[in-house]
Amino acid sequence: MLENLGLLGLFIGSFLASTVLPFPSEALLVGNIALGNNVWLCVFLAGLGNSIGGMTSFGLGWLGKMEWIEKLFKVSRQKIEKMRAKVDKYKAVAGFFAWLPIVGDVIAITLGFMKISPLKSCLYMSIGRFVRFGCIGILIEYFNVQSFFL
Repeated sequence: MLENLGLLGLFIGSFLASTVLPFPSEALLVGNIALGNNVWLCVFLAGLGNSIGGMTSFGLGWLGKMEWIEKLFKVSRQKIEKMRAKVDKYKAVAGFFAWLPIVGDVIAITLGFMKISPLKSCLYMSIGRFVRFGCIGILIEYFNVQSFFL
């Protein structure tokens, strides 16, 4: 369905991939580039959508409603408490790694749950996501390796 929406689908899919639907947004990025869309526009839209999705997870953590967190993200209070020590040590900088599979949602939710600065959390989460998508963009643009991703 999202593949028919082109760049809008890339943005929406990247948003959803970093919230409640765990799937690789990289596939949407590479697919859009393979369709002939501008690499850097695709990187920008994927990074923006994924960053907004991450801040949505952060916001739900900020609200602290465990029943929502457990239902939408399948993240238990125990996982948040376990991540709390790491986030407490690195504060907003931990957000750089919020793009990682499995632990990324827990990092974003925990940052919000602990009321870490939204501006700093957004900054570091966005940097991490844009670096990830930028690396993929560089590999495709300069090394022509999209077949590796497809």
